Formats: sequence, structure tokens, C-alpha cells
Amino acid sequence: MKIKILLAALILLASCSAEKTYKIGVSQCGTGQWRDKVNKEMLAAQHVYDESAKVSIACAYDDTELQIRQIDSLASSGIDLLVVAPNEAAPIADAIAKVRQRGIPVIYFDRKATNDDYTAFIGGSNEEVGRVMGRYALSLDLRDSRKEEGNSRNVEGGMWNEKCAKRVMEITGSMSSSPAQERHVGFASVMAEHPEVSYVCKEADWTSDKACSIVEEEVKSGKCPDIVFCHNDGMATGVYKAVVELGIEGRIKIIGIDGLPGEGIEYVQFGHQEGSYVYPTHGHKIIRLALDILTGKPYERENILQGMLVTPENANIVDLNIRELMEQSEGLISIQDKLENSLVHYDTQRKILIGSLVAIIVLIIAVIIACRGWLQTRKAIRQRQALNEEQMLFYTDASNRKLREIFVKPEDELPPPRSQDMLFAEQLNEAIRENMSNPNLKMDELGEQLGLSRVQLYRKVKAITGQTPVELLRQMRLQKAYALLTSTTKNVAEIAYEVGFGTPGYFSTCFKKQFGKYPTDLRAE
Repeated sequence: MKIKILLAALILLASCSAEKTYKIGVSQCGTGQWRDKVNKEMLAAQHVYDESAKVSIACAYDDTELQIRQIDSLASSGIDLLVVAPNEAAPIADAIAKVRQRGIPVIYFDRKATNDDYTAFIGGSNEEVGRVMGRYALSLDLRDSRKEEGNSRNVEGGMWNEKCAKRVMEITGSMSSSPAQERHVGFASVMAEHPEVSYVCKEADWTSDKACSIVEEEVKSGKCPDIVFCHNDGMATGVYKAVVELGIEGRIKIIGIDGLPGEGIEYVQFGHQEGSYVYPTHGHKIIRLALDILTGKPYERENILQGMLVTPENANIVDLNIRELMEQSEGLISIQDKLENSLVHYDTQRKILIGSLVAIIVLIIAVIIACRGWLQTRKAIRQRQALNEEQMLFYTDASNRKLREIFVKPEDELPPPRSQDMLFAEQLNEAIRENMSNPNLKMDELGEQLGLSRVQLYRKVKAITGQTPVELLRQMRLQKAYALLTSTTKNVAEIAYEVGFGTPGYFSTCFKKQFGKYPTDLRAE
């Protein structure tokens, strides 16, 4: 018992010394450089703060049904908090509601669902992004693309009309997602302030191929836009591809959103785009918000992150700053991987040390117990030796032999030995009398009490008494009833139940058969 208490104390001590690590599950709606950047920033922030976090990221690859299953799986895996970027706003709401019912906090980032049951939101203001890009689109100078006033050019069956008003096309992402809806609202509100602008909006699916086909159709139909605003830089590359293939490079000014190195910023540097918008990632702020929620610290429910417009004038400096931040994040991830490996090694060594300490303590206790047992054994041996000496003196001393005769009887005065059948009969009689009042007594139970099987009991009783066990039991019950009828004032029913008969009627029938009269007749006599 002492050893168990000691082991429990050591285990409790080891668990108390371990730092609490919060499990944060992340459900990403899709892939792409922007989301890869967010993921790396969240992983880099796992051990940056005073509280430690373990981030697990699942990607739905733009599949809403897959994301719903992943959310259920993350919630069932024991996470402390869920971070979600919904692929589609409405279908994901029920899955989020189930997570909240489990008591798990939910943070929406970048996108929201249709329900209001969430703990916090963090991300850019997509309406503001749309407004910024709308104002920037209207500020672009079209003189370079239109060349001389009044000039026209045939483009794959359509006409490029230089005299028309500024034409602006917006290519949205999937309108089932909140960023596309909000960016469109912001951009369209700016366009509404300028009725002189020819504005058209087309819905795409966030892919470059879809954006490419939309622009090709517009140009070939003679409705070539001057400016195309895409909801991400990926679709902007599709527009640029269409422009090059149609031979009108430089005629359409392209702007997009995301502003990442190697993508939007690089396209601006190359002149493929007139601008992009650095849509903020700030994965470390997502983890900071999650830890504030989990540790009970104050936090804001709505957390709007600020981005910035990328133009040909500032593209180089923005690219340099973002690349440095990304390198720092990757460096942090590498350092944390090494740190985690070191911590695992340290934890293993600590467990070995604690195990060794426990083994040493158990060994010491075992030695103490063995020493005590050896001392007690020695004491018992000495006591036994002393007792043997006393017994020897008792039996060898002449005066003691006379006293011994008082306690020890000669053999001729001992009771004669009894046969095995006699002993069995006495045991059977005692067992029947103990169980006589039980009307449900079975021969199996009676045999088990005597250490015999039912067949063995039957053969033994039949050989000794000439009756079966059932007949013998009934006869002893009736004899007991006869004695009670003649020596007590109990009524017939009470006596029947006392000797183990289930009903007084059956008892009377058996009694008449055994003694030639009914119990009432005997009582009357």
C-alpha cells in the first residue's frame, strides 16, 4: 500500500511539472500561397508566447463536404479550440453549431459562416479592400493603353473603341463565400458613385482558367474592358494570359488581391498587373487570439487586420519586407522543430530518471520489508525451539507424565471409529435440515454442499437408505411437520411453509399418503 501511494505521488509530481499545451485545430478551406503563408505563421507562433500551443491543420481543398467531415474529426480529437476558414458560408454553419455545442470555442478567420454563433473573428475587412481597389481602379490613367484619341482596333472579331468611357470589369470569386460577397459590395459601392463608368461584374470560382475564359468572351464580343479587377492574384494571371493570347497586351490594366512574393507583387514588378492588395495573413495574431480565449484573458470579438495597396512605385520595398518576414517565420518553424525534438529527448530522459528513482525507492522498501521478515522469522524459530524444549521436558519428566494422564485418555476409552456411510448420513441429515424450509431446493445444490454431483448423490443416498434423495427429503419434511403438529399451536399452512412445501394443499395430500390421515385430523385428535 505504501508503495502505491508513493508511486501515485511521483506521477502527480511529474504531471504538475509539465507545461499545459493547448490543442488548436485549424480547418483551411483550400490551398494556395496566401493560405500556405497563414499556415506557416500559425505554426511558427506555437511556442512564441508564454502559453504553449499545438496546431493541427486540415485542408479541405475547396470541398465543402470534406471540410464538414474534417471539422467533426477535429472536434472529436480533443482540441481545445477550432479555427475555421469556411469554404462556403451556409453549408458549414451546422457543423460549427455542433462544435459549439461541445463547448469548444470557434474562431473564424478570413471568412465567416451565416450563423452568429462563434467566439471571435479575425481577418481583413473585405468591404474596405473592395473600396480601396475600386478607388485605385478609377485613379488609373488610361492614356498609355488608348494611345491616340479616336483610334480603333479589331480584336478577334470585336472592336476596341478608344472613344468610349472608362470600362471596368470585376471578376469575383465564388459568391457563396463571404470574402467574395464583401469585396463585391465594397467595389460596387465605389462604382455606384461614378455613373459615367461602364461597370460590369462577372462571377468566377477563384481559378485563373475561369477568369481567362471570361475575359476572352468579353473581348471577342466587342466589350473589351479597360480595367479588370480580380478578387485574387491567381485569377489576375488568367486575365493576363487571355490578354497575351489575344495580342492586346498593355491594353487592359489588371489589378488583384493577395499581394504575395512570387505572385501578386512579382506581377506588379514585371508590369503584368497595375496593382495588388496585400491581404493580411498575420497567423501569429490568430494564435495569440486563440490563447487569450483559452486562458481567459480579455479579447475583442471582431479583429480587423490592416493590409496595404501594392503599386509599381512601392512593389520592391513591399516585396523585400514580406520576404524577410516569411524567412523569419520559416526560421522560427525550423528552430521550433529542433526545440520540440530536444524537448522530446528531454522528456524521455526525465521519464527515465523518474523511473530510476521510483525503482530505487521500491528496492529500498523491498530490502526493508525483507529485513523485517527475516527478523520475524528468526524470532518465530526461537519461539518454536523454546516450545519444543518445554514439550520435551513435559513428556520426559516423571512428574509431568502423571499430569499428562489427566489430559490424554488411553486408547480403550476413545470413541469407536465410525464408517464413512455413517459420517455421510450425518452430513446429509444436517444439510437437509438446514435447507428444509426452502421450497425451491434442488438436488444439484444439495449435492454441491456435500461435494457430490447429482448422480453421485442419487447413488449414495439410494445405496444407504433405499430411497431417492427427493423421497428422503419429502419424508424428513413430513416427519418434521408431524412433530410440529403435535407439539405447537401453529396452523397447518404455517407448518407446511416452514417444512418447505409450496402449498398447504400439496402438503396435506403428501401427509395423508405418508401417515394415513390429514394434518387436520391429527390436530383434531
